[in-house]
Amino acid sequence: MTVLGGFVSAAALALWLTIPTSTAEAADVLVYKTPTCGCCKKWVELLRDTGVEVNVVSVPDTRPVQSRLGVPRQLGSCHTAVVGDYWVEGHVPIDLVRKLLTEKPKNIRGLAVRGMPPGSPGMESPNPVPYDVLAYGTDEKITIYSKR
Repeated sequence: MTVLGGFVSAAALALWLTIPTSTAEAADVLVYKTPTCGCCKKWVELLRDTGVEVNVVSVPDTRPVQSRLGVPRQLGSCHTAVVGDYWVEGHVPIDLVRKLLTEKPKNIRGLAVRGMPPGSPGMESPNPVPYDVLAYGTDEKITIYSKR
C-alpha cells in the first residue's frame, strides 16, 4: 500500500479493500498476477494440467494482496495464490500445492519459493538449481518445508 506523508493513497486503499481473497468462485486456487508475467502464466497452466481448478485475477501489483493475506515481505514473489485457507508465493511445486489442498495442515499459513529458481515450475531450464520451499507457520516462523 502506498503511504504518502503518513497517509494511505486513496487508490491503494480502494484496491486493497476490493481485492477478493477467497476462492468463493468455486476454484481450488485463486491466483493474483500482473498481466505481463509469463512465468506466472506457465505456473497457472501447470496447475490446470493436473486438474486443479484455477481462477486468475490480474492486478497491477501483487504487494497489496500479499499485505492483506499476511505474507511476510521477505517471502513475497511475482505471483500470489490463495489455496483454501493458505497462501502460496511464487514457484511452489504443483505437488506441494495439491498436498495443501488435501492435507490441510493446521500449523502452516503459507508456502513460498524465494526468487525465480531455474527449474522450478514455470521457470523450466536445462540447468535447474536446487531450491527450498519455505513454510510460514502459524507461529510466524519460517522453516524449510521441502528441498527441491
